[in-house]
Amino acid sequence: METVAHNGRETAYAVVDRGGDGPPICCLHGSGGSRKVWTGQHSLADRYPIIAVDLSGHGDSDDVDASAGYTALSAYADDVLAVAEATDARVLVGNSLGGAVVQHVLLERSFDPDAVVLTGTGARLGVLDDLLEWLKSDFDRAVEFLHGPDRLFHDPDSDLRERSIERMYDTGQAVTRRDFLTCHEFDVRDRLGEIETPVLAAYGEYDQLTPPWFHEYLADETERGRLAEIEDAGHLAMLERPTAFNTVVDDFLQGGSG
Repeated sequence: METVAHNGRETAYAVVDRGGDGPPICCLHGSGGSRKVWTGQHSLADRYPIIAVDLSGHGDSDDVDASAGYTALSAYADDVLAVAEATDARVLVGNSLGGAVVQHVLLERSFDPDAVVLTGTGARLGVLDDLLEWLKSDFDRAVEFLHGPDRLFHDPDSDLRERSIERMYDTGQAVTRRDFLTCHEFDVRDRLGEIETPVLAAYGEYDQLTPPWFHEYLADETERGRLAEIEDAGHLAMLERPTAFNTVVDDFLQGGSG
């Protein structure tokens, strides 16, 4: 694990580099997650250095005093840009909340990556009212709901599911709720046409949290958007079906680099 200091806090990240000469890839987790959701992408490090970030308040990163919504999203973007500068990352990969952070960076900041991958995310990320209420008053029920069939996972083995549950409890109720409230306020549907960076929208076939049509919209409305389905996967396709996910990312980056 490494850290970078910025804006009065330290952001933690891990680097796996096996000598690949492709552009470094910076990976951003979703609500209640951590950099550990990207362990399945380590095999890509033969071609691209893989950087996995703990956003503020997650994993080993310092927290930030930021209210849910635009303020938290902007703080998370600061985390990403600090790590990208420290590692020379040229590709951003964002899952769920991490995908919202990537879109925020593209639309609001001066950083111009070579390409981005958006997975399990959308241009709008409204959250069910019941889930928002459970995140406030019954965290156990919220965690159980998210780990139900065809939400975070389609058909995971018990170890994968238990590790995911443990990660969410490690992040804790307050930060996880902030994440979901930030997602709930996020909406850039009217600005996708401003994004000129090559975009791959990769979705899990059975994802009910951010269904396939969320990704179809991303691919259709961005200038250089492409679409990929990950079969037999839910919201965390990169964790549930890492080989298939890695293949579509590699194909996209190879095509994008010509």
